[in-house]
Amino acid sequence: MRRRFASSWVLTGVAVSMLTAHALTIAAQTPPSKAAGDAALPNKKGSVKFAVIGDTGTGGSDQLRIAERLTDSRNRFPFEFALMLGDNLYGGEGPDDFARKFERPYKALLDGGVKFHAVLGNHDDPKQAFYKPFNMNGERYYSFKAPQGSVRFFALNSNYMDKAQLAWLEKELSASDSGWKIAFFHHPLYSSGDKHGADEVLREQLEPLFLKYGVDLVLTGHEHFYERIKPQKGIHYFVAGSSAKLRKGNIGNSDITAKGFDQGYAFLLMEIDGDQLYFQTINDQGKTIDAGGFARRAGDKKS
Repeated sequence: MRRRFASSWVLTGVAVSMLTAHALTIAAQTPPSKAAGDAALPNKKGSVKFAVIGDTGTGGSDQLRIAERLTDSRNRFPFEFALMLGDNLYGGEGPDDFARKFERPYKALLDGGVKFHAVLGNHDDPKQAFYKPFNMNGERYYSFKAPQGSVRFFALNSNYMDKAQLAWLEKELSASDSGWKIAFFHHPLYSSGDKHGADEVLREQLEPLFLKYGVDLVLTGHEHFYERIKPQKGIHYFVAGSSAKLRKGNIGNSDITAKGFDQGYAFLLMEIDGDQLYFQTINDQGKTIDAGGFARRAGDKKS
């Protein structure tokens, strides 16, 4: 049996507590709000920097506020790409919808060279896979490697997890020699949401592969709030489905929640430097509502 990851820490105010993987509990406490520009991320030269947004495609004022905060954050933290966790467009999907719900809100980022990588949510037409700015290349599931560093991302279609997709995923995971393996898709395997909750069938399908092939991090949306789950069997899970939709007060009382935020809209910034990953969660007011980091699983370290 391989050892899991070595340690984790969570930023609460000015204190940073080093924790073991099985004792990551202090994040259940709400840290003091910090301005988005405060140094919650190392921002090192040559590190892998990216943003995470979920359930975005409304075209409304809430999406626009988050887009503004994303743009502000990039002025201080120059992330190269962004992951979209599904429900990329609500309602119509004509040319004007793509412009109003994606191109105009993120125009400054697109003009600045940020590359978006999308997955399909339950509200998305599968034809979105052919929309060039989503970088799906016509595929409902795909993988890609970060521009630098030993990091590979696996984008899945959780709307329909058939045998063909599972076989593809196992082949891709087994062939990857990347140190960090990160999966992202729409429906959460773990969630404390009262509306939807965890997709246990999907968990039975995916978790054995994640454990067997050393997946370190799983990012999902669908629930319209932010939740960081306590590590499950050594894997870190985040739910980030509140980048334009919000279901206030929907996080239930659960012992799997490390940190939850269902009172405002939010997005994630992440940075990978060697064997360490750092994260910062920012709300639509530009305040940090969660931050911290963790080490890659010890058995998966590669040069």
